[in-house]
Amino acid sequence: MFEIYRDKQYNEKFHVVYYTELNEHNKHIEINRALAGESYFDGFIKDYKKEEAKQIIDSIVKELNEGNTVEKAAIREKLKDYTP
Repeated sequence: MFEIYRDKQYNEKFHVVYYTELNEHNKHIEINRALAGESYFDGFIKDYKKEEAKQIIDSIVKELNEGNTVEKAAIREKLKDYTP
């Protein structure tokens, strides 16, 4: 499971957190950051080709941080081959 969220406390940048990859050392910090932010999009990615999906998600976050609008339908379309 992942979530794209907007940081509302510091710089209003978009970030992504992959909840299933968190460990004991970082899970509380990352979850709290995401909860303090504004959720933009969330979903699940298949384990198969997960790294490709993460590259697409990273490019979406980059686009958002550059001020571009990325509609949720467009995100779903870009990730359709990687989601259950």
